[in-house]
Amino acid sequence: MIKKFIKVVLIAIGVFLLAGLIYALSIHRSLPEGTSGPEADALANKMLEAINYKDYKATRFLEWSFRNNTHHYTWDKKKDIVEVRWSDNRVILNLAKPETNKVFNGDQELKDEKVNSLVGKAIEKFNNDSFWLVAPFKVFDKGTYRSIVLLDDGSKGLLVTYFEGGSTPGDSYLWKLNPNGFPNAFQMWVKIIPIGGIDASWDDWMLTDTGTYLPKSHKFGPITLGLTNVKGYN
Repeated sequence: MIKKFIKVVLIAIGVFLLAGLIYALSIHRSLPEGTSGPEADALANKMLEAINYKDYKATRFLEWSFRNNTHHYTWDKKKDIVEVRWSDNRVILNLAKPETNKVFNGDQELKDEKVNSLVGKAIEKFNNDSFWLVAPFKVFDKGTYRSIVLLDDGSKGLLVTYFEGGSTPGDSYLWKLNPNGFPNAFQMWVKIIPIGGIDASWDDWMLTDTGTYLPKSHKFGPITLGLTNVKGYN
């Protein structure tokens, strides 16, 4: 009976994995080829204008929580310093002068071998979680490549590839825009997701005290990524 039970379980697992593979292959999309040049840059600028980029640049502080309210951030954009908090850890990242980074566990500042590991984790968390907050504002970052892609509905999408920066250089995002240039979704081709072209929404926005737009959540498939306690202020 035990052998039969194990056999049934293994068959069920095999069927489940096969079904998952078939589904993944059915929704996988290859990275499209776009056309770079002035038109792509103009579309990127149209998106920036729609989300009040000038107000974003003038916003000094950003705060938000992410990952089911387990990662917390306070970012001083003027000083290029961000406080990252999770569990009992608190890391003060000086993005301009990393030699001045500080690491705390509870109220105690750490000076041991754990410092480098926790700093690395804080950087990885910040790179990922801040992208879900401010990605539309990063289309002209150093190392980006912009191009125009014709979408299935006949509109034009903005494909942005990051060849430098972040934790996973080489990732690409195809922005889908409203007629006024406001972003409502992107498709992703990223190293951490083996399926290419997954859609994620960017349609739950708030207007900050400083007049710029920031998202409050994203949906892709059955998953919702919520951003809480989102603030922008001076």
